[in-house]
Amino acid sequence: MALLSSSKKKKRMELPGQELQMKTINIRDIVAPSSIVLASDHFKIGERCGKSFFIFSYPRYLNSGWFTPVINLDTPMDVSFHIHPIDTGTTLRDLRKKLTEVQAEIMERQEKGLVRDPALEIAYQDLESLRDKLQTSTERMFRLGIYLTAYEKDVAKLRDIETTLRSILESKLIYIKPSLYQQKEGFVSTCPYGMDQIQTWTPMNTSPLSSTFPFVSFDLSANEGILYGTNLHNNSLILFDRFSMENANSVIFAKSGSGKSYTVKLEILRSMMMGVDAIVVDPENEFKTLAEATGGSFLNVSLSSPYHINPFDLPDPREDENPADVIRSNIINIVGLVRILLGGMTPEEDAIIDRALTEVYAAKDITPQTDPKLWAGRTPLMQDLESVLEGMEGADSLVRRIRKFTQGTYADFFNQPTNISMEKPLVVFGIRDMENEFRTSAMYIIMHYIWNKVRSKSRKRILVVDEAWVLMQSEDGASFLYGLCKRARKYWLGVSTITQDVADFMRSNYGQPIITNSSIQILLKQSPATIDVVQKTFNLTEREKGMLLEAEIGEGLFFAGQKHVAMKVVASYVEDQIITTNPEELEKIKRAKEEIQKSAAKVAAKAAPPPEIANRGGIPPEKNPATNDTRAGA
Repeated sequence: MALLSSSKKKKRMELPGQELQMKTINIRDIVAPSSIVLASDHFKIGERCGKSFFIFSYPRYLNSGWFTPVINLDTPMDVSFHIHPIDTGTTLRDLRKKLTEVQAEIMERQEKGLVRDPALEIAYQDLESLRDKLQTSTERMFRLGIYLTAYEKDVAKLRDIETTLRSILESKLIYIKPSLYQQKEGFVSTCPYGMDQIQTWTPMNTSPLSSTFPFVSFDLSANEGILYGTNLHNNSLILFDRFSMENANSVIFAKSGSGKSYTVKLEILRSMMMGVDAIVVDPENEFKTLAEATGGSFLNVSLSSPYHINPFDLPDPREDENPADVIRSNIINIVGLVRILLGGMTPEEDAIIDRALTEVYAAKDITPQTDPKLWAGRTPLMQDLESVLEGMEGADSLVRRIRKFTQGTYADFFNQPTNISMEKPLVVFGIRDMENEFRTSAMYIIMHYIWNKVRSKSRKRILVVDEAWVLMQSEDGASFLYGLCKRARKYWLGVSTITQDVADFMRSNYGQPIITNSSIQILLKQSPATIDVVQKTFNLTEREKGMLLEAEIGEGLFFAGQKHVAMKVVASYVEDQIITTNPEELEKIKRAKEEIQKSAAKVAAKAAPPPEIANRGGIPPEKNPATNDTRAGA
């Protein structure tokens, strides 16, 4: 007994220690809130307040997307749809009974000579129609319960949410109530447990039930095209082919650092995988890395550059083109270039230049009667225009001003025959090193050359004009860009116009027409100084305006025809390494390359034979017959 009692005492002494050892923290202790408070019309989880609601009444007709305004509210909210199927046989029996009652009431009113009741007649027609659809299995019956739980920081804001929900739904004759004294049940019913503890149901057949589908935002997923990003409304993919629209032009407006160049590079990279060529006019040499990574050409254009473009070059006329029209169009474009170079001309000087250009081509035997195949070897230069002007009356001022571009430093760029080609799938014209005074002229010459090449050979291409506001500063440059956008569709070309200075772009008379002639518009983060111009131009709502002001890098709006969605640009790791312009990321990539090169050098050094062996063809001296013979001879 003594032993037994001592063992019991020992167990009693060890019991508290055992309990402490068994008490462990599990996952529920970690994720559980610090406290839960339940009130009659709301609840509080930790520092967050919530309120549950249920919909209890619907109108006779429901339109598609009636629930969309609730889904798009800028309020944290859980929404649950509980749909319970009803046996069709039971429903038909109930409908038969209800029909009999309604019909009996109608007949009774007729016998008494009372005025007919339209509500009864409509109810009878609806019951008959529903019974026919159920009988033929084109419809089914369900019990529908829709519950919502909204979350806010305090109870006052929850009241505001309730007012907002009531105003949205009651305008559609749909009525909502808070789940009084059932806040816990309402919260559980909106959690992903699949438990319906409110059990406030409304009978509903298939057609109106389908109108409750919450995700009715525009979808831009197509069978063909490239990935532009993800739809922020419903996380679907934005797959689109710009060449499937009435024209393949696009405009991209965004402030600096919002991801516009990143977006365009991604589009170019993915379009090239689909067999589309790309041409880029790059004011900051941002596309150089992309051109090198894809085996394209990067042409650094400046006054001292070895790359030259002759503005007098003529395109090869197509089969359906008149050579006279080709010459006339080129002369008009060169007149515009000269006007930009000289800083403007009087009407008399304009007429003199037009006549002089015709004589310049005629002097080289380039006329509508000449075989276009012979044009290539006879193309004039700027100095030929100077020579013709010297012999014309009233052209003294023009001659003096044009000599600036035929003699001296400027002649190396403006008075040279073309020595470049555009045969590679990606061609980038970098003009960062071009003097600011001639940047507009350089863009004009480059785009004129590109346009001639595009007209000569039809191929699916994208032309990217970055910082287009530079070209839009002059009337002739803006007019040329607009004409390019307007005519690009005929030559299988899509023009992408990019700018960060929306105000300067829209100040031009051709700003709005260029946007109108672009089927795709991409708006990324905007600055407060220009957001009003953007809102007016694209007819944005206040919600969309706010989104563009607060958007993250790579987020914005994607317009395609009549559809537009909120978009987030996404790229794979490999794509990001090729197209990123973030200085920090570029420095990391540079360091990684250096580490790889060092590692490769170390591996090569270990694999190489010792110098004394390498000098003898890799054969040790004692085994080298030539060495042994030499020693023996000595």
